[in-house]
Amino acid sequence: MLSPTIGSLSQATPAWRVEATSEGVQVRSAEGQWLATFTRGSRSVLLRGPQRTFTEDTASHSVTHDRWVRVLGEPFSEEMDAEWLDRALQDRSPDVLGIAFQYVKGSPLIHEGKLRIAGDASYGPKLSGKAVEEGSDYNDYLGVSVRYGVKRDLPEKRQFGSLDCSGFIRMVFGFRLGVPLGLASDGRKIPRRASQMYEDGPGVRLGSDRGKLQPGDLVFFDADKSDGTAIDHVGIFLGIDTAGRPRFISSRKSADGPTMGDRKGASVLNGRGLYGASYRGARRL
Repeated sequence: MLSPTIGSLSQATPAWRVEATSEGVQVRSAEGQWLATFTRGSRSVLLRGPQRTFTEDTASHSVTHDRWVRVLGEPFSEEMDAEWLDRALQDRSPDVLGIAFQYVKGSPLIHEGKLRIAGDASYGPKLSGKAVEEGSDYNDYLGVSVRYGVKRDLPEKRQFGSLDCSGFIRMVFGFRLGVPLGLASDGRKIPRRASQMYEDGPGVRLGSDRGKLQPGDLVFFDADKSDGTAIDHVGIFLGIDTAGRPRFISSRKSADGPTMGDRKGASVLNGRGLYGASYRGARRL
């Protein structure tokens, strides 16, 4: 769950210092306080805001910081939109991380009209024995059909309310926040599979250096050795937890849906556990 926000960030008439970097732009206050990071080629913008704590019953450690993640209408190029930044710094509606936590266990249902857009999501319907069906995309969760060009994707009724790992990403960044969605890899739209997102998804590929990560980045894994060396799992980086470990949230079979917890493998990027050992890289959408 996401704890109530505390503190505030007051914004008077902006008097910012805009500093160009090799990756994009850093914005600071007149006093030198960091306010925002824009990355060239990415829609995701990291912002300073009220401090929040992300936690969950099955997580051994929580994550607390003052970083918020908003999404631009187009990938950032060179020129910062001061009006957009002013609004974003004052915006307290759910951001990327806040929206992601609207699908963890116990989350209340949220509707837009008759359409349920958020609430406790499962990973997929149960099959025989302990097996869980894969393939639940965002439109399966919603129960709506969508078009990709001439192709119409009908929802699977048995997958209503379910999101697999890549479906979770497409729900948060695509349906909820407006990043274009597709089925194939074209570098502009979020594709269907985790491997496609990593290789040819929109945004900026960061490689495997954990030191470059910021909250909101997509993190990728080869967690299932039975399918070879292909990327097969994706999550959203949350930040450094109270044990000093880089923690993420993803939709997992073992948790039956989105989680930042540690059941059957800690949701951290380092160490010798399942996800620490299988971490392969990141992308900033």
